[in-house]
Amino acid sequence: MATQNTEALEMLKTALSMEEKGEEFYRKAMESSKNELGKKIFETLMKDEKVHYGRILKIYNSLKDESAWSNDWKSMDVGHKDVNHLFREMAAEHGRTLEADPGELEALDVGIDFEYKTMKFYQDYLPKAKDPLEKEFVEKMVAEERGHYTALKDMKLFMADPAAWYQEMERSGLDGA
Repeated sequence: MATQNTEALEMLKTALSMEEKGEEFYRKAMESSKNELGKKIFETLMKDEKVHYGRILKIYNSLKDESAWSNDWKSMDVGHKDVNHLFREMAAEHGRTLEADPGELEALDVGIDFEYKTMKFYQDYLPKAKDPLEKEFVEKMVAEERGHYTALKDMKLFMADPAAWYQEMERSGLDGA
C-alpha cells in the first residue's frame, strides 16, 4: 500500500510547504497591517494556515507510518465560520471609515494570488484521489482555500472602493437602469 500512496505523500509534502509559506506570509501581513480589519483577517488566515499545516502533517505521518488514510485529520478544524462570512461581519462592523494603505492592498494582491494557486493545486489533485477519505480531505481543502480567496478579493474591493463593495453586497441597482 505504501507505493499506492506515493502520489498522495508527494502531494502532501508540497502542501506542507505551501501552507507553511502561507502562515509566514499572513503573519508578516498581520504585523504590518495598519488597520484593525486587516490585522484580524490576516490573523485569522494565519491561524487557518497553521491548522492546515497540522492537518496535513497528521495525514502525512499516518500515510508514511501506517500507509492508510484515517479520520484523524477531521479533528483539526479551523474553528470558525467561513472566512468570507467572517470578513463580511467585520466589514459591516468597521463601517465606511476604513482607509486603504497601499502596502495592505499589495499584501491582498499577493494573498489573492497565493490562495488561488493553493486552491488550484488541490483542485488539480482531486481527480487523482483514490481513497474516499483522501477525496474528502482534498475537497475540504479546496473549500477552505476558496473561502480564503473569496474573502481576500472582497477585502480588496472593500478597502479600495468601499462604496462599490457596499453596492455589490447589497445587490442594489441603479434607479431607472
